[in-house]
Amino acid sequence: MIYNLNIKSKGFALVLVLWVLSLLTLMAGSFALGMRREISITEGIKNNAQAIAIAESGIAIAELMLLGSATDSINAEQDKSWRTDGSIYQINYGDTRIRIRMLSETGKIDINQADPQLLRALFSRAPAPDDRKDPLVRVAKLVGAVMDWRDSDDTVSPDGAEKPEYQTAGLKYHPANKAFQNIEELQMVLGMDAETFKWLEPLITVYSGQAQVDKSATREVLSLLPDLDPAIIEQFLEARTENAKFGKPLTFPITSKYINGAEADALQSGAVTIISEARLADGSRAAVGALVIKSEVDPALPFQVLKWQRSYANEISLFSTAMNELLVAQYNEPQFND
Repeated sequence: MIYNLNIKSKGFALVLVLWVLSLLTLMAGSFALGMRREISITEGIKNNAQAIAIAESGIAIAELMLLGSATDSINAEQDKSWRTDGSIYQINYGDTRIRIRMLSETGKIDINQADPQLLRALFSRAPAPDDRKDPLVRVAKLVGAVMDWRDSDDTVSPDGAEKPEYQTAGLKYHPANKAFQNIEELQMVLGMDAETFKWLEPLITVYSGQAQVDKSATREVLSLLPDLDPAIIEQFLEARTENAKFGKPLTFPITSKYINGAEADALQSGAVTIISEARLADGSRAAVGALVIKSEVDPALPFQVLKWQRSYANEISLFSTAMNELLVAQYNEPQFND
């Protein structure tokens, strides 16, 4: 009997030891998995911070190239400054790549200067919210509300909105009756919704000061102009990209009531949006956006930053296939390459 009890006791002890070992194994595995996750998260944070820092350096390089002050160019006869027409420039640092795109604000539609016809063309292409309203009526009301916001009187424009209309809509503010101070102010206009504004944001400006756009306008802006043929737009863009690759002036004729015909001088025309996106060897990416304008105050600080977006929300990455056609493969700043 005693012998059997000893056997049972030893068997129970063995089972207990096995259970303890199994539990310790599970705990060790869980700890190792947790550590791996922590290391992975830390590595991701580090790579993201590095990508952001590199993207920010791209903004500084873009400002330098706007001034055309780089040295040791391939050909002294070429234009050393970078284009502000949406052309993309790539800089290689080892396995790291930076792509930079600059957009002159004179190539965008100025919501303070655009006439009702251009505003109508702009708003009619925006995605309509699912509110079952007549799109034509909605566009007409938006155009009228914008005109009433920026004019100096309290007279209601056709389909417009002044203080009584805002009160009826339950809003505690009313039109400023002066020019928009920034594009974000457009969100306050009666009838404007978040989805429409998000679509409009890269197409509009308050820094152009003109009712027309210039030849730096992007494909998206040019396609909005009511009197331009799509085939002409494609030919113009192809010629502009080819000329940008070799630093040549744009001579392709394009005629529109809404194009001023002159090739933009980004520094004279004012503000420029700079988008810089960095891609590391491990695939980490970060994009930074800045709206800058030439400063007349301090020669040591040639640009004033009007807006800074550290995590710029690019709908399309500058490294995407769709953007490759805008890449200026041949440019005269070899000192930025390995």
